[in-house]
Amino acid sequence: MFTGIIENTGTIETFDKLHSGARVKIHAPSVAPSLAVSNSIAVNGCCLTIVALDKENFSADLSAETLQKTSFGVENGGPKKGSRVNLEQPLTAGKELGGHFVQGHVDGRGRVTQLHPEAPESNHWRFAVEVPEDFRRYIVPKGSITIDGISLTVARWDSNTQVAEIAVIPYTYGHTTLGDRKPGDCVNLEADVLGKYVEGYLESRKSTHAASLTLPRLLEEGF
Repeated sequence: MFTGIIENTGTIETFDKLHSGARVKIHAPSVAPSLAVSNSIAVNGCCLTIVALDKENFSADLSAETLQKTSFGVENGGPKKGSRVNLEQPLTAGKELGGHFVQGHVDGRGRVTQLHPEAPESNHWRFAVEVPEDFRRYIVPKGSITIDGISLTVARWDSNTQVAEIAVIPYTYGHTTLGDRKPGDCVNLEADVLGKYVEGYLESRKSTHAASLTLPRLLEEGF
């Protein structure tokens, strides 16, 4: 479990395609000394398991599912050496929950449509992402969304263009990879898990109710 509050970034050192997945090595001297093999870490919002480690780098394996669902599998040959990634270690007991509950389970990929200052000479930014069709039901204005592992708030939702707009403060812009993004870039999306549970509960209730509708019950309810 994570919070979407990015405290460190790293850079891609190597990305090796394997028979049915890949292995990524990330240069992260600011965080590597506090990691351990078999621990989890979120990389651009993907919860990965550390399989190898030294004083400045860690490596993680990516399954075929991860390559299919996340930005790791978009570019030919994988992410480029030197490209920055957002890093977050798991939430620990007693730690401040500054963002929202993030699982590190990426639901899909979005596409950046714009990133520009909110006004001339402003250091506040407007960031917009087009989301895939099966993700759109989770978008709530003023609700939480995770983009590349960052806990963000939906400032505006345009249901016609299917674009979610985010107001980005200077700190977030300067301390995450958002400043590296440009229109057309692929980003990882994770919906608020509370919305998923509510949806699952309502679907379950609907199915249970439908299964209990015998002919006499249907007649009573006017069907």
